[in-house]
Amino acid sequence: MIRIDNISRIYGKGETQVIALNNVSLTIKNNEFVAVMGTSGSGKSTLMSILGCLDTPTSGEYLLSGEAIKNIDDENLSKIRNKKIGFIFQTFHLLPRLTALDNVILPLRYSDVEPEEAKQRGLEMLEKVGLTSRWHHKPFEMSGGQRQRVAIARALVNRPQVIFADEPTGNLDSKTSNEIMSLLCDLHSQGQTIVMVTHEEDIAAYADRMIRMKDGEVIEDRLCIKN
Repeated sequence: MIRIDNISRIYGKGETQVIALNNVSLTIKNNEFVAVMGTSGSGKSTLMSILGCLDTPTSGEYLLSGEAIKNIDDENLSKIRNKKIGFIFQTFHLLPRLTALDNVILPLRYSDVEPEEAKQRGLEMLEKVGLTSRWHHKPFEMSGGQRQRVAIARALVNRPQVIFADEPTGNLDSKTSNEIMSLLCDLHSQGQTIVMVTHEEDIAAYADRMIRMKDGEVIEDRLCIKN
């Protein structure tokens, strides 16, 4: 599914140079649930951006489903993100004037899916996350947990090969966080590959594998022991 070899990401030059990633190599297999941990400045968010094709490495090789990402232009990178990747963000990134359904099907506007099929697929995704009755509500009419469920439905609507979740519970209380993580675990049990960035140990424990980063390097990569 995902393979990176000696990936580095350097910002700036000279005295202002910052090495965000330093020769990172790892492989993530299909249907893995991986948590990436680290303090601020550890490189975890930069790694997520590169794996999600939102940023490009300074050096190294990245293969996504066997396809080399190096030297792909912005237009084709956008197509890869739209077809192969789903994103879940801490701040939801929902458009306030759109209904839950319209937010969910937004990625399909940039594909060849017909409007009626897009609507049906959006309703199916809202059902999957338990929000069928809220399809016509706008973000300000929903709780934080409900908004994150809408964001998860949006991430799923293109039937992505992998979902990248960046601090998906960062703005939620503990009860709602557990509900969202249970939902992600259900999706994983159905075959979804998930890569999640978090700084919370209890949230990382939901994953099957934990990668810990420090100063732009992987310092630990282990399987999580389930109680």
